[in-house]
Amino acid sequence: MAPESAGGDRANGADGAGDDGRVAVDGDAANDGSVSPDAAADPDPLPDADRDAAALLDALRAARERREAAEAVVAEHGEESLRTVREAVREADRLLDRYEDSATGTGDFQAYVEFQGEFAALVDGLDEDLPGHDAFERANEAVDGRRLSESDFERAREALAPARDLAGRLAEREEATAALREAERDAGRRVDALAERIEELERLVSLGEADLDAPTERLREPIRAYNDAVRDAFDEFRREASAREFLGFVAEAAETPFVDYAAPPSDLREYLDSTPAGREPVPDLLEYAEYSASKLDHYVDDPGTFRARVRPHRTYLERLSADPLTVDWPPPAAETLRFQRRELVSLVAKFAPEGTVARARALREAADDPEYERIRRAAEAEAELSDAEFERVAAGEAAAELTAARRRRAALADALDGE
Repeated sequence: MAPESAGGDRANGADGAGDDGRVAVDGDAANDGSVSPDAAADPDPLPDADRDAAALLDALRAARERREAAEAVVAEHGEESLRTVREAVREADRLLDRYEDSATGTGDFQAYVEFQGEFAALVDGLDEDLPGHDAFERANEAVDGRRLSESDFERAREALAPARDLAGRLAEREEATAALREAERDAGRRVDALAERIEELERLVSLGEADLDAPTERLREPIRAYNDAVRDAFDEFRREASAREFLGFVAEAAETPFVDYAAPPSDLREYLDSTPAGREPVPDLLEYAEYSASKLDHYVDDPGTFRARVRPHRTYLERLSADPLTVDWPPPAAETLRFQRRELVSLVAKFAPEGTVARARALREAADDPEYERIRRAAEAEAELSDAEFERVAAGEAAAELTAARRRRAALADALDGE
């Protein structure tokens, strides 16, 4: 639980300017009751950074069309047939590359014979109905001479071009599938980012319409009085109580849902529960932890064990404060405060004077105030919104941006769903 900052100053929040998390889809904001009927004639209300979602839609459509076209080509020729073509092209290229130097001109006659035999066997082994079969035959004719030159090998490669193009259809389908997945990921990220922006805008519009004339002091004063009292009482408890008792309280408080303490480390509690050092207050233990071994020997029975058990947890001990026992400002919902107040009364009574416990009990009256929600919203608005944000809400700019953002998210989501 964060400590109170009960002042009425307005904190600087998001002012509606665009960032990477804000998305837009092409099209002006329509009138859905949030903006005037003339909104379509106004400039696009979304920030410049959000006006690229039209490109996301175009990319998604183009990727789907590319994938569909690639699938159609593969279906037309048959996937297994194209795989056979691809393997045959690879083998043909391998033979051409392997024998180009040795089987040309007045080179190695044995290599020439091997090459022509292997290349012819490759072509003869292909089904005549195989797509691109003519390309393999023309390539074979190009190298079926009594003497071969580099130009013959080049003609054979050129003859294989139609078959090579067919073989590439499988790669094109794979690339088209990858491109579609990337386009869908990009669009999905923007849908998620835009959903977050819509939540921000909804909260901005809601808070911007809060009644700033609400008497926030009716809640602020009892919360501030309790927070101040419990901090003072806790500080004294921490200074005066034994570490054993103090950490026992923290351990108990850590098990309650509305008081956010971290449970004490088990090895630290075991040590303090079983040694005289546990009778010392926490501030003294923290001071001892800084002593040298020789100096520490005057304060604890076993300096080595003390240093091993206490020193590693100095940060934990130093950070133990009254903050989890305080009430946030702006305050939580009334029902939450009622449950929290019940736990606070029970816990605070274990170490604080009756006056502090009474202030904790008085939180029930604050939670039962008939105007609690109105006052709470005013407090949230004062704390979270800047003057510029209030002006944006009053001018209808935030509502216009919200309407446009909802439309853009819907368009992207529909596109992802294939609608």
